[in-house]
Amino acid sequence: MKKLLLLCLLACPFFINAQVNRESIPAQDRKGIIVDQFIYESAPFPECHASTLVETPRGLMAAWFGGVREGHRDVNIYGSLYANGKWSEPELLADGFVDEQTRYACYNPVLYLANNGELLLFYKIGPRVVDWTGWMKRSNDDGKTWSKAERLPDGILGPIRNQPFEADGILICPSSTERDGWKVHFEFTKDNGRTWTKGPDLNDGKPISGIQPAVIRHDAKTLQALTRSQNRTINETWSRDNGKTWSSLQQTEMPNNNSGIDAITLKDGRHLLVYNNVKPPESIKDGWGGRSPLNVAISKDGKNWEPYAILENEPKMEFSYPFVIQTSDGLVHITYTWKRKKVKHVVLDLSK
Repeated sequence: MKKLLLLCLLACPFFINAQVNRESIPAQDRKGIIVDQFIYESAPFPECHASTLVETPRGLMAAWFGGVREGHRDVNIYGSLYANGKWSEPELLADGFVDEQTRYACYNPVLYLANNGELLLFYKIGPRVVDWTGWMKRSNDDGKTWSKAERLPDGILGPIRNQPFEADGILICPSSTERDGWKVHFEFTKDNGRTWTKGPDLNDGKPISGIQPAVIRHDAKTLQALTRSQNRTINETWSRDNGKTWSSLQQTEMPNNNSGIDAITLKDGRHLLVYNNVKPPESIKDGWGGRSPLNVAISKDGKNWEPYAILENEPKMEFSYPFVIQTSDGLVHITYTWKRKKVKHVVLDLSK
């Protein structure tokens, strides 16, 4: 019997890893998690990354990029709809053709439902990140059908990875560039991406760096944006005029492993952050660190963050690029990259 059990365990290494991963997280660190599932079990692409979420009248919609590997020319944008507790099969939303002959990889989709009901899909296309260009599609039926791809004006990338927000009738898109240093800026559109203006860089990338801002709101005029960095810390910038202008980028005390984060302001006024609680050694170039564990923290002031939950904790594995929203029913939905193979969907009930 012992030999039979040993053979079964050796034949099922994934089962062992899954059990070790779950058992390594104390029950009190899984509080409030009411759904923990994959968006899909199989897909026509081996790798995926950089998911996004939006609530629509049809249900929750997710999108991500998938293909042979990040940067490969076959990488497209795929999407799925979550309705009645189930995700639909992944479907193609956008590809990387910039003209009839030229095709590059797609990157970092961002979904946003505008106040007029127009569903916007922002994404990037390029042979590499420093050369990518901004693109978008539109849907007037909550994602059932999409317009032709529109290239954004030169120098405009749209929301780079985290969700935009509307203030004073202007859609404000947190953005960044990675050429000649990591730099944060904001882009503005009054007509859902038909015309644009661009704000200045908030840093010179040396030594304070930042990309992929996530915005939280403190009051009617005060906003804070938290960014990924190469400084081993989450960095921040503040706006006191509802997003029109921003302070220079500064470091915080929160750790960052040179990987994406996301943050939102909850309906009760608190703020929720999803990030890898990893601070690499100073000797590590550009602040690269492991992408496990993946954590949730909550704050009342955007400065002091208290641990709330651990979503994943498996050494040497990747759990990264979270995207978080709070839906109209008060539940918090998080998607993230699971080992580059699948997109994970977790739901938190903060009342628990």
